[in-house]
Amino acid sequence: MIDPRILRDEPDRVRAAQAKRGLSADVVDRALAADTARRTAILAFEAKRGEQKSLGALIPKASPEEKQDLLARTKTLAAEVKEAEAARGAAEDEWTEILKSIPNLADEATPPGGEDDFVVLEHVGTPRDFAAEGFEPRDHIELGQILGAIDLERGAKVSGSRFYFLTGVGAQLELALVNMAMDQARGAGFTQVIAPSLVRPRAMEGTGFLGQAADDVYRIEGEDLYLVGTSEVPMAAYHSDEILDEATLPKRYAAFSPCFRKEAGSHGKDTKGIIRVHWFDKVEMFVYTTLEESYAEHERLLAWEKEFLDKLELAYRVIDVAAGDLGLSAIRKFDCEAWIPTQGKYRELTSTSNCTEFQARRLDIRSRAEGGTRPAATLNGTLTAITRTIVAILETHQLPDGSVRVPEALRPYLGGLDVLEPV
Repeated sequence: MIDPRILRDEPDRVRAAQAKRGLSADVVDRALAADTARRTAILAFEAKRGEQKSLGALIPKASPEEKQDLLARTKTLAAEVKEAEAARGAAEDEWTEILKSIPNLADEATPPGGEDDFVVLEHVGTPRDFAAEGFEPRDHIELGQILGAIDLERGAKVSGSRFYFLTGVGAQLELALVNMAMDQARGAGFTQVIAPSLVRPRAMEGTGFLGQAADDVYRIEGEDLYLVGTSEVPMAAYHSDEILDEATLPKRYAAFSPCFRKEAGSHGKDTKGIIRVHWFDKVEMFVYTTLEESYAEHERLLAWEKEFLDKLELAYRVIDVAAGDLGLSAIRKFDCEAWIPTQGKYRELTSTSNCTEFQARRLDIRSRAEGGTRPAATLNGTLTAITRTIVAILETHQLPDGSVRVPEALRPYLGGLDVLEPV
């Protein structure tokens, strides 16, 4: 959640941040009113409790006649204290609920607007000109069939739409990409993690995924568990309720996990192939650091994402995502979008977000320095989302006969294989 002091001291800053995201500023007034009501309820409860304690101190010293009156008053006052305590609790809950509904305050550098208002920061590489090479590129679905790498028909038969099997070189590609990503992360000082894909509600709520993204989340009926859409969720909760020594920061983790998404609101979009699916595997970078260092760390995460895409010899662009397209927790997000030849456009492959103290406040993650404790800062960044990366590799590096050239950096992870041949 945002720092309550900002809401109280700089409400216009919060209103401006809401407007930048295209959201109503009414929540600011509701939050301020709830804060006032909460403070009033706390004072009322403390006053009643003080009166109760004072009355209790008089009883042992009172005469028999006075004691009866005091005991009667004590009984009445106990009921009033209980009522004031309930009112305080209700006011606290309302304040907390409203405060949690306010997104993190978008960075000044974040472009205003919605999904289409991003700013292109740079283009890396040049998309292949297949016409100049004299052949029409095949899409990843056809290539996947030719190579025996992707089985969509049986995926749908077994699990339904937007599911798939990776077979043969398709499965080998996934393992190769995961291992290459983990090797890069380890070389950069990340601790490798295999993260759980089932988490308790607090982890989901603490990372902001039970807010605006709740419709896209799978819940396990009959159990207090959710399937994660990214290992950002378990990794954010990894140090929940802990105090981290600032001398040990940054703490960098590279986590592998399956990811599950309902793809709510995507009806009719990418219904074929493996670009938009209900399940995929991913290697996610997650960092704990200080607020001051989080901005430079965000740039470092982007650099590591670009390094990985460069190794895959892909043409891509980097965009600065507009405020209205940010997640609840992020102040700024960079996406790397790879060129997909048969679609004639760039598609998101990786993203990295700076969430500053927002998630740490919800999950009670603090850092300790000489001056005391304060909320830590958290960041996340995708190193590889497997299915989309496979799409980009197959379509970008295909050859006229349906075979696919393996990027040089990936070859050691495929046993030295330099070309994926049709089966």
